[in-house]
Amino acid sequence: MDLPEIETLDLRLDGWRLHVTLNRPEVRNAMSARMVRELHATLEAISGDESVRAVILRGAGGHFCAGGDIKDMAMARQAEPGPDGRDPVEALNRSFGTLLQVIEGLPQPVIAVCEGSVMGGGFGLACVADVTIAVHGTRFRLPETSLGITPAQIAPFIVRRIGLTHARRLGVTGASLEADEAVRLGIAHLVTDDAGRALRDVLTQIGRCAPRAVAATKQLMLRVGQDPLPVLLDNAAADFAIRARSDEAAAGIAAFLSKQPAPWASEDS
Repeated sequence: MDLPEIETLDLRLDGWRLHVTLNRPEVRNAMSARMVRELHATLEAISGDESVRAVILRGAGGHFCAGGDIKDMAMARQAEPGPDGRDPVEALNRSFGTLLQVIEGLPQPVIAVCEGSVMGGGFGLACVADVTIAVHGTRFRLPETSLGITPAQIAPFIVRRIGLTHARRLGVTGASLEADEAVRLGIAHLVTDDAGRALRDVLTQIGRCAPRAVAATKQLMLRVGQDPLPVLLDNAAADFAIRARSDEAAAGIAAFLSKQPAPWASEDS
């Protein structure tokens, strides 16, 4: 695996699990432009690597992510437009939306372990993870409107995650949510006092699933609402036939019939 050089992240490969820690604890892991680029490059580097079967996102120093780095936005406001005439603030903001798209579309399951502050961009990261774990005491918030700006790149993902009515309330009030309410709304999936144990449980479950089937399932579910239903079902049936005839399915069915673990099964998490 050819991972990029990094300064704002801590990367640790543990077997088939890649742990990615946002590592700017002095600013509660606020996402600088560099961090966005490094995270994007890291995920692009592993997206086609089948030896990596799960990505775990978390923050250093007791906080997940306090949002975007306001200093970067201030610098972008003072910068001159590039050769294409594009506003530097626009380019900076859109780069984070691209990162969210990359995370959401990653073939591997993405698990977000949230604690402390989960604000703005951190809220967005929590909403594109396949599994989001919230530690008791975590606070989720969209503070953008209190700063005179909008949650521009985050909003579509939040609406898709929890629905329009709750997204509107959170966006226009900037209200803070406790972990339990975040689970109730569907931002997070479970709340715990023991993040390590919860993460191990989730990874054990993922370890029992076939990697290519997981990637295909993610793609299928993300198409819901984008394609007309008959088209979606036709494509799903065609893909199902391909999967059913694959070596992965043959191995999984044979293991089931023989009451043996599938070749990809891993209890080690």
